[in-house]
Amino acid sequence: MKKLNVIIVIVVSAFLFSCFSAKGLPIKMAKENTNISTKQEKPDATLDTNSNINDDVQTDYVTLNPILNHKPWDDLLKKYVANNGDVDYKGFKNDSQKLNDYINYLSSKVPAKNWSINEQLAYFINVYNANTIKLIIDNYPTKSIKDIKNPWGKNRLKIGDKDYSLADIENGILRKMNEPRIHFAINCASFSCPKLLNTAYTADNVQDLMERATKEFINNTEKNNLSANNPKLSEIFKWYKGDFKDNGSVIDYINQYATIKISANAKVNYIDYNWNLNEQN
Repeated sequence: MKKLNVIIVIVVSAFLFSCFSAKGLPIKMAKENTNISTKQEKPDATLDTNSNINDDVQTDYVTLNPILNHKPWDDLLKKYVANNGDVDYKGFKNDSQKLNDYINYLSSKVPAKNWSINEQLAYFINVYNANTIKLIIDNYPTKSIKDIKNPWGKNRLKIGDKDYSLADIENGILRKMNEPRIHFAINCASFSCPKLLNTAYTADNVQDLMERATKEFINNTEKNNLSANNPKLSEIFKWYKGDFKDNGSVIDYINQYATIKISANAKVNYIDYNWNLNEQN
């Protein structure tokens, strides 16, 4: 039975990764080693093979002229998200016009092939997080995002003239960018999720913020219980196991950030995911 459960998880994960589409958006892949800023980017993973826009030729992560302005989102995050990631959804609901204005702004800014990988990462992370907040406040009060009908699969947002679901953004775009740290940057409005930072992602800070979010999540004792031989990990590392194995095992990935190192032969158990709303008391 245990083997059957593992097989089911693997099959479902593969299905989720493959069945969502970027719907023609020219999505790029992150570098193989994001800590080496001088390596050239991988070729485009674009689904829009007929585009005549020139490829981006950046070879590092410096963006001298950012394309997008994420300050309105940054202002909202600083106002309504605590340092520990808890969210004042009532405040967001009372300020919903500013949130909707920002979401509409993102909708009007269709990614192009001349966008850098950093610009794309920041854009799609913010698209996901802002629209998750909107989903909650549109259905507020709620005790859990899972109490909302089809929260991730229903088309709830637009980019240009195309409709997307939150799952499209996560599985059809962000996960296909070969950057596992996105799992710690996007927030599902739940207690067990990586915390929502109260700083907007931008082309200039996205690498630093993803690194910070990954390190904080892995070493957060409420999300993971690290030990050498009996670690208890977030189910994120089970659901998206394949995303963390490009350069070794899941344990190898975690040990890059962990203050308590896990033995390569440790038996891993998982902490039941708490889907309660990450709301400020």
